[in-house]
Amino acid sequence: MSSQTGPATRNGPDGLSRRGFLALAGTASALAAVGPLWIGAPARAAGAHPGLLHTAEDFARMSARVKAGEDPWISGWNALTGSSHAQAGWAPRATPVVIRGGDGQNVAVLFKDMHAAYQNALVWRVSGNEDHARTARDILNAWSHTLTELTGNADRYLAAGIYGYQFANAVELMRGYEGFDFDAAASKLLSIFYPMNDRFLKEHNGAHIENYWANWDLCNMTSILSIGALLDRGDLVDQAVSYFKSGGGNGSIGRAVPFLHENGALGQWQESGRDQPHSTMGVGLMGAFCETAWNQGIDLYGYDDNRFLKGAEYVAKYNLGYDVPFETYGWHHGQYGAWRTQTVISDAGRGQVRPVWAMIQGHYAGRRGLEARYVTETIQRDGVESGGGQYGPNSGGYDQLGFGTLAFRRPVAAPAAEPEPEVTSAPPSPSPSPSPSPSPSPSPSPSLSTSSTAAPSSVPSSSESSSVTVAGAVAGTDIPIGVPIGFGTAAVAALIGVIGKFRGWFER
Repeated sequence: MSSQTGPATRNGPDGLSRRGFLALAGTASALAAVGPLWIGAPARAAGAHPGLLHTAEDFARMSARVKAGEDPWISGWNALTGSSHAQAGWAPRATPVVIRGGDGQNVAVLFKDMHAAYQNALVWRVSGNEDHARTARDILNAWSHTLTELTGNADRYLAAGIYGYQFANAVELMRGYEGFDFDAAASKLLSIFYPMNDRFLKEHNGAHIENYWANWDLCNMTSILSIGALLDRGDLVDQAVSYFKSGGGNGSIGRAVPFLHENGALGQWQESGRDQPHSTMGVGLMGAFCETAWNQGIDLYGYDDNRFLKGAEYVAKYNLGYDVPFETYGWHHGQYGAWRTQTVISDAGRGQVRPVWAMIQGHYAGRRGLEARYVTETIQRDGVESGGGQYGPNSGGYDQLGFGTLAFRRPVAAPAAEPEPEVTSAPPSPSPSPSPSPSPSPSPSPSLSTSSTAAPSSVPSSSESSSVTVAGAVAGTDIPIGVPIGFGTAAVAALIGVIGKFRGWFER
């Protein structure tokens, strides 16, 4: 028997009174004299950089673990430095017009260079080796001064989304480096990538809004969020976050995870009836979205009672070889919305390995102390995560930036004060969406450098061309409490940044 979940509860300061806001501001003023406190919002001052997928604290953790030779981080580092794309001296192949899908496709030059820029920048940020910094800088400068158009068939929107968020992350890592033309990179992101991201989410290439699979929305959402965070554009951040919560397409959380099963412990993924590689790709994109939002002080990992975790657990469990329940999924296809259904979960590509799980486990188990049983078991099965260039030669092998073992693994936190309900073996009880009708061995690590300075058309098809391939709240408010931070200067700045976001709601 199915039970209606009802509309998803909207997070944020809706309903927070001016009195509540002023009380919170007064609390912030007193925090400098207070010891450790608990606060639910991620601890990050507004506009802090780096701050997309990685923060300064993340790099300090990675560097310390690698220098100490600790596993699994040292193994993650070896995977990074053993990647062919992470080698200093990589020569960019910047091209004015990039085509994905259709005649003349040449998109590989873009995605390979973006991964080379990101991987070299990551090596620099962890080790301080400036040969890698110069390589990343030169790749990004070449593309920032050369690219004029991103085109092709409908797949051009996949390129705009996937490579838009990857480009933004590489740019963020090189921000402020000598000789790096940040303004030129920002201009390309705003003039080429963002307009395509925005257009897709608003128009869906002329098709019915439910036509495109979750990945199409998710990559464009992640690109908008990443560009907004990179450029301190709060309007773009708000656009992406609002779409995650209530957008009409399949990338919004209620449509990407349309049904809940097993007393709410598992969330059926929107593409589960299609194939498993694309389901896993979607989980990876939503993970990147939630991690980027977290680093802006916005908790979407926990939104709608950890709905994303439930979706990730469902995909992980099935791809580990376990059975999962499946509710018939229906959606509107093509330009005019012909009704289509899937009645069984697809086993196509079941068990394919992609580097998406360490980020998710790092948040739910590492930061939150939640179980994430099947996500954790997948990490144990897959071993060390690598990145682009190490998961196949086609575009699907470059959908994720990867290297999560190095970048996102954290020691598992103590269990939450309020334990999560235990998953039972009760019969499936699917819960409909709150949305309208359903719509090679790595080479040894080089020693960390100590001599260089460390980094401060026709009706579009709905098929991608990618290879299948805390406890409590601040009195009188809706502000959650839960993540531990020790309040010093940085933490006070973080809370003031959060308060600044609340002030904006009153001034609108």
